[in-house]
Amino acid sequence: MKKRENPAWDAKGFTLIEILLVVVIIGILVSVAAPRLAGRSEQARRQAAKADIEGGIATALDMYEVDLGAYPVRLEDLMKDPGDSGEWRGPYLKKGFPKDPWGSPYLYRFPGAQNASGYDLSSPGPDRREGTGDDIANWSRG
Repeated sequence: MKKRENPAWDAKGFTLIEILLVVVIIGILVSVAAPRLAGRSEQARRQAAKADIEGGIATALDMYEVDLGAYPVRLEDLMKDPGDSGEWRGPYLKKGFPKDPWGSPYLYRFPGAQNASGYDLSSPGPDRREGTGDDIANWSRG
């Protein structure tokens, strides 16, 4: 049986230089892509809050109003029968009352200060303070 002249050449795998080269390339790609994606997450949170306010919660409030003839005084009435009418057909939110994407509860007022004939529904936004410029609401700021 003939011995191989250089067994190191038959070894399978990657060299240290090849691995370092791949790590450097991945690092460059991440450094280029990360700044572009960073702003997208905040934009996605704002869109999710807007969808809750204009979609899911608004639909539940409207269904409550159709069944009982008026909007609820408190958001908790969407989940638990307020006991003052036999027409309650809830709970109107299947998964419970959501928090906004920043972990704060949605703010609700009936009758509304901004929507006098309806209700005000808003999220305090990323700063978690009501009445600042980053709030998301069901009324337009003029």
